Amino acid sequence: MDIRNPLGVHALVWVGDTAPASVTTAIQKTKSSGYDLIEFSLHDSLNLDVARTRAELDAAGLKVACSRGLAMDADISSDDPAVVARGERLLQDSLTIAAGIGASHLTGALYSAFGSYARPLSTAGRANVVTVLRELAKQASGTGVTLGLEICNRYETNVVNTARDALRLADDIGEDNVVIHLDTYHMNIEENDMVRPVLDAADRLGYVHIGENHRGYLGSGHLDFTSFFHALGAIGYTGPITFESFSSAVVAPGLSADLSIWRNLWDDGEDLARHARQFIAGHLSARPA
Repeated sequence: MDIRNPLGVHALVWVGDTAPASVTTAIQKTKSSGYDLIEFSLHDSLNLDVARTRAELDAAGLKVACSRGLAMDADISSDDPAVVARGERLLQDSLTIAAGIGASHLTGALYSAFGSYARPLSTAGRANVVTVLRELAKQASGTGVTLGLEICNRYETNVVNTARDALRLADDIGEDNVVIHLDTYHMNIEENDMVRPVLDAADRLGYVHIGENHRGYLGSGHLDFTSFFHALGAIGYTGPITFESFSSAVVAPGLSADLSIWRNLWDDGEDLARHARQFIAGHLSARPA
């Protein structure tokens, strides 16, 4: 089976934090489940031992990516300069951590807080996003870390909800190391179909999250994964494909509430992850030549 894409799994399938023991568990389970890459959310970054994590990743032969969103009091899409400044510092700290553990990508809702906003994004707020992310991309250019703009649904951000929103934002940022990050869970809510966003992003697509419409077992919902994977094949996508699933069985303080993870969709992360890897690999192998 010739699969060119690094296949990844989100650490929240295994553990809810990034304390040393949890990181060790997540890395070991990711490796034993056959994945090439692990994605760490930096919501718990104060507990992450950067040097130890990098050493364990190297020993396991795993690639790594980092993701995060911001907070309402540290939101670069705000009109308040003090709030924007806090968000910028958070992003800079996250870039330092991502580079320190050897991450290929720092991605997610880098442009705003997680949450339902009470009003549309302002012109000033969008300008702040462009300014901060342009500077962050310049800082990242010497680290080997690529920045991803993850497209999230309307209930989690008012900045970027569709692939075309993200492409316009990336155009305005104007840096080559800023890529588009598609997530099938969010696409199901906001996009017209599972094909056009992939074709629109084309060679600017740099990271993919695979998640079911309810974020449980792949194939147990209603998403059209066949068309999505065929579209990835049509553009020749060879970047990371990371399985993302959340359940109340694994609680991440703060983040689980931000993402409204109230349902227990699975209890056995290992069975879930092994099933997901087989599912993804099968779809990649079945794509038309």
